[in-house]
Amino acid sequence: MFSRKSPTHVSKRLAASVAVLVAVLAPTFAYAEEVEYLTQSNANILWTLIAACLVMLMQAGFGCVEAGFTRAKSAGNIMMKNFLDFSVGSVIFFLFGFALMFGLDVGGFIGTSGYGLSGVAESDMMWTYTFWFFQSVFAATAATIVSGGMAERTKFSSYIIVSIVVTGLIYPISGHWAWGSLWLGDDGAGWLEGLGFCDFAGSSVVHSVGGWIALAGALVLGPRVGKYTEDGKAKAIPGHNIPLAGLGVFLLWFGWFGFNPGSTTTADDTIGLIAMNTSLAAAAGVLGAMAISWLRYNKPDISMTFNGALAGLVGITAGCATVTPTSSIAIGLIAGVLVVLSIEFIDKVLKIDDPVGASSVHGVCGAWGTIACGLFNTDGGLFYGGGVAQLGVQLIGVGTFFVWAFGTGFILMTIVKAVFGLRVEKDEELKGLDIAEHGSESYNGFQLFSNE
Repeated sequence: MFSRKSPTHVSKRLAASVAVLVAVLAPTFAYAEEVEYLTQSNANILWTLIAACLVMLMQAGFGCVEAGFTRAKSAGNIMMKNFLDFSVGSVIFFLFGFALMFGLDVGGFIGTSGYGLSGVAESDMMWTYTFWFFQSVFAATAATIVSGGMAERTKFSSYIIVSIVVTGLIYPISGHWAWGSLWLGDDGAGWLEGLGFCDFAGSSVVHSVGGWIALAGALVLGPRVGKYTEDGKAKAIPGHNIPLAGLGVFLLWFGWFGFNPGSTTTADDTIGLIAMNTSLAAAAGVLGAMAISWLRYNKPDISMTFNGALAGLVGITAGCATVTPTSSIAIGLIAGVLVVLSIEFIDKVLKIDDPVGASSVHGVCGAWGTIACGLFNTDGGLFYGGGVAQLGVQLIGVGTFFVWAFGTGFILMTIVKAVFGLRVEKDEELKGLDIAEHGSESYNGFQLFSNE
């Protein structure tokens, strides 16, 4: 027989079960009420830190590109300079550079507060730490561009002085003119900002500055032994590891997704467009450099094609947030063509030995990218009905950064050369800087140096 329980009995058991369930889940409900969702300010910090880490990885990319495009006997020296740029640059930028770049403005020319991040309100410290870190990797990028243009013949001890001055003085002062308001708002704004100058992520502020200083350094140093014949004809000095250089370009391409989208310093809906523009311009730069080198040399040149990717990346850096994807392809394509012609001109006409093409990739293509804002910006660009006003401001900025960076770079290199000596001895250059400057070899057991 089946016993049938009364409704009252069932209700009592159901009530008891519910009571037990509530008792078990009560702490979970209480905890759920205490959960703090990711706020916009914390999202901004997280995104900016991730982007900064991507930009830091670009140091590895620069090291691989520069080492691959130069000879094996100085590969370790190249890597040492990249480590130095990031290390000494970070410390100097913390102590001095950040304040000169982002501190309280004086006359639109220079910042004057925040040395060692002093005087920052406690409520602002968390964001300031993040912002400083992001800007420090930009400063290191500007400095490490210089090492490629001065490769294979520069005294390491003298290069330390160069790196310190670039990250502590030259880069931050001109950076203040265009980006001074990024930390303190209008209280830190520089004079180029007041004109409406557009350089979202640093085609001129970072890349042209590094490129023009590299050009000055290569000019003061003179060419490598064997670079030019007695009648002045340029001779190619092939890099020792093209696959390594290619890996470096891919690392830089990847890191640029921190460089450009990260410059929003805000986790918002614009970063997708910026990343898209960045990659399209790099791809177009590859195609432009490959095509023009194929036409000129009857072969699609490998090193020129690699530099085309970097040219496109540098070119789009100024306008990555202010142009359309179609425009980014045009900007990158022109940059790819321009870098090949510029490398030839500097090498064969000016007879300045820039082993990795740093002045062309970063100086010339950085200038082109800055000018391109005046042409392609959807708000104010000449091709979008904005007239010539924005273009005029961009040209002023390009000229200003060239005069400042090349001028101060030339003065710096000349002083260092006169006081400390800038170039190694001829026999040291022939042996290679790994042995001469560091007492070791990158490829132990191989005969790497020659007598020319």
